[in-house]
Amino acid sequence: MLKTLYKETEGFRLVSLLTPLCMVGEVIMEMIIPRLMASIIDDGVTAGNLPHIYKIGGYMVIAAIVGLIFGVLGGVFGSRASTGYARNLRKAMYRNIQTFSFANIDKYSTAGLVTRMTTDVTNIQNAYQMMLRMFVRAPTSMIVAMFMAFSINARLASIYLVAVLFLATALGLIIPRVTKYFQAAFRKYDDLNESVQENVSAIRVVKAYVREDFESEKFSRASGNVRDLLLKAEKIINWNAPIMQGTVYTCILLISWLGARMIVLSGNTSFTTGDLMSMLTYCMNILTSLMMVSMIFVMVTMSSASMRRVAEVLDEKSDLVNGDDPVMEVPNGSVCFDKVRFGYKKDGKSVLSDINLYIRSGETVGIIGGTGSAKTSLVQLLPRLYDVTGGSVQVGGIDVRKYDLETLRNSVAMVLQKNELFSGTIAENLRWGNKNATDEDLREACRQACADEFIERFPDGYDTHIEQGGTNVSGGQKQRLCIARALLKKPKILILDDSTSAVDTATDAKIRTAFAEKIPGTTVFIIAQRISSVEHADHVIVLDNGRVSGFGTPAELLASNAIYQEVYNSQTQGSGDFDEKGGEQ
Repeated sequence: MLKTLYKETEGFRLVSLLTPLCMVGEVIMEMIIPRLMASIIDDGVTAGNLPHIYKIGGYMVIAAIVGLIFGVLGGVFGSRASTGYARNLRKAMYRNIQTFSFANIDKYSTAGLVTRMTTDVTNIQNAYQMMLRMFVRAPTSMIVAMFMAFSINARLASIYLVAVLFLATALGLIIPRVTKYFQAAFRKYDDLNESVQENVSAIRVVKAYVREDFESEKFSRASGNVRDLLLKAEKIINWNAPIMQGTVYTCILLISWLGARMIVLSGNTSFTTGDLMSMLTYCMNILTSLMMVSMIFVMVTMSSASMRRVAEVLDEKSDLVNGDDPVMEVPNGSVCFDKVRFGYKKDGKSVLSDINLYIRSGETVGIIGGTGSAKTSLVQLLPRLYDVTGGSVQVGGIDVRKYDLETLRNSVAMVLQKNELFSGTIAENLRWGNKNATDEDLREACRQACADEFIERFPDGYDTHIEQGGTNVSGGQKQRLCIARALLKKPKILILDDSTSAVDTATDAKIRTAFAEKIPGTTVFIIAQRISSVEHADHVIVLDNGRVSGFGTPAELLASNAIYQEVYNSQTQGSGDFDEKGGEQ
């Protein structure tokens, strides 16, 4: 974990090194001042030597200014180091997430990833800055002050050793108990963020069903869980302050009493008033340093859970990688499923079993099946969004695992069941398919997808701004824009995952006709619930519970496949849903 996190300090290691050096310089200047003060009292004030007072006073001013400069530089360098480190962590996490396969992403919730990139990184940033500054300053100050105190009077300074041992024991009892609560609290942050994200993204549904009170209560429970865990941690941490303060005041009383006694007994010779002043100053330095150390341990304890969570994302490696000498060109759009089995890693159950299919390049293939019959899972194997559990999937006669991932995915365009548009203009969204597409390319793709008719009605045309998530266009318009975006890739394989469900039947027919005329060499997979969407396909795959129930032309299936017949009859008679048969899928 530490090795993973240390790598992200690159670019900020110099300022990370300069920060503790400046802290050491500041501490040294601070430790010199009490000895100079003792000299002023003993050799200046007591002896009535005014020139000595001016001279040593000048040294004190110089030491204070130099210490101030070191302190300011330490603060500047520490801030640059910690903020730069946080930036590197966020960039590294974001880059790594972009490489994740769907199987990797399935391990984390969206809210969990957001928490890691915000709250957790902020905790690490604060801990890193404190470690660079206080983690060096506090121990150095304590060690130097202890050394100076022992050089004045070893017997009196031994009080500090007892205090240090006592406080170290107290910290050792507090920290382990606090750690478990902070770890649990940060896990609950995921639930809190998930509640907010779900509510905001589905706000229309929440308002339509008048569930604001329910969502508010759910958020209150999530925030209450975080509060309860942090409260338990804070109750334990709160013991830290009274223990520290009690120890500090006890040390001051003991040193004042014993020191004054030694001055009186020695006649201000072996132990002087200036020495006592120095001892009291060093007492405050030592015990204040101990308080800082305790704060550091609390901060590190809080951030340790965050460190593990961030390192977990950084160490996660995609299970989809290029092999040695990957194939850099897809010859054609033919597809072969050879004894394919597939299951998601989360539950381990197979959702596809014994799939054997061959589709020629340029064919249009319909896929129908009930909800949960693994239609989407089947087509996600083509661009290698997941790897098969058994068997092989071949595109262009080559196993997809042998292709360069970028090459393969550039040859397979997929319009997902859930259509996504990004904030920006229509043209910017379309150019996700091909960043170098010309304006004419955009118009041609939109004509094929029947999107040009509504785009041209917008006052700004292709420069019309799309809100985040495409909330200012209808579901059918969004689907057609996504189809146009996919067509701009000029793919060898085009997958439409129920992506015309929100358009009317006439527009659906126009889109299918445009595919047949404009991209005859592209293999098209159409996942649909409507028989009309697949009745002109070259072949239709009927899936039932992850197995191929039928494969053939629509006419062949109508004559021989019971599932296809049932759906065809139900829809042509005017009722119309694939799942109407009521079977468990």
